[in-house]
Amino acid sequence: MELQSHEILFRALSDPTRRALFERLCRDGAQTVRALTDQAGVSQPAVSKHLAALKRAGLVNNRHEGRLTHYSAQPAALAPLADWTARMTEFWETRLDGLEDLLNRMDQ
Repeated sequence: MELQSHEILFRALSDPTRRALFERLCRDGAQTVRALTDQAGVSQPAVSKHLAALKRAGLVNNRHEGRLTHYSAQPAALAPLADWTARMTEFWETRLDGLEDLLNRMDQ
């Protein structure tokens, strides 16, 4: 079963540590694995695994500079998630408008 892009993003961001890493990269800019590990509260191998999951989802890019790897956020990768959220918002607004109309007709 092939996952849709918003499903891949939901899976990648479902973990609180991954969300925190992504948010930190969005807020603070590119950082090394070591800098991210220092603040993550988990081991360096765990941070590397989380970064790999974020990279597979297209949420981060990495660049090698000597022995260091710098990761940076790719916020534009959230576009499918924003599109899905907009569709769901429209869906529920339409449903709630219909419910409101029904309730108004019942009150008359």
